Amino acid sequence: MFWVNGQPASMISLSDRSFQYGDGCFTTILTKEGVAQHWPLHIKRMQACLDRLVIKSPDWDQVKVWVDQAALKDSLAGIKLHVSRGEGGRGYNPTGVDSVTTTISHFSYPSHYLDWQEKGVDLGICGYKLGIMPLLAGHKHNNRLEQVLLRGEMERVGCQDGVVMNIYDHVVETTMANLFWSKHDILYTPSLASSGVAGVIRRMILKDAQVSGIEVSIGEFSLDHLICADEVFMTNSILGVAPVRKIDRSHFPIGAITRRFQENLNS
Repeated sequence: MFWVNGQPASMISLSDRSFQYGDGCFTTILTKEGVAQHWPLHIKRMQACLDRLVIKSPDWDQVKVWVDQAALKDSLAGIKLHVSRGEGGRGYNPTGVDSVTTTISHFSYPSHYLDWQEKGVDLGICGYKLGIMPLLAGHKHNNRLEQVLLRGEMERVGCQDGVVMNIYDHVVETTMANLFWSKHDILYTPSLASSGVAGVIRRMILKDAQVSGIEVSIGEFSLDHLICADEVFMTNSILGVAPVRKIDRSHFPIGAITRRFQENLNS
């Protein structure tokens, strides 16, 4: 079921700029018994993207009321929150478009995520590469064509997900999650300054590591660097933390650091 600006709806205007140009942003939120998890962090990331796109912010207090109304009461479920610049404008020019459209939908929790959290995920290696776009890097804007192509590639070869690199062959993320790996007690994760999406759980993992005194290295890393890891895990807001047990032909144990972050996230 969908809600548009708080009202149940099954359609949206053809002149909406999200449909026309991908002009907006979104986030997916885990809910537990109808309660949106990590709401302030989701709004912070949404606001950052709206600021970058120079889109007027909705009334976040009102949006929270709508999210609470839309959320399933299941023990675990999800919400997709989507903000568009609104309707109209001449071509690409957004001037004068200042009535944002907020769309909300709910969905059941993917049952296989529980299995991934416990037993781990097998990743392929994507042949398609992410472009370099510092202006939008880190933001989850509404144009996700790169991810559509990448996900389709992995589906065609029968992989659960895949490691994604940019055109310079630096590891960025998976098609749906942020990546972390550990080597000699140092936690590594790719820089998202040029490509990729900075997820809410990624932010939480980095803060947890800082508080716990775990050394973190954020940078540009090759696939070989990742393959040499002691353990690997992936994160997103719905999945949480899931171990990576295999990348192509390389196998990884489900290690103590991965389980530690899982436990801290769920505590």
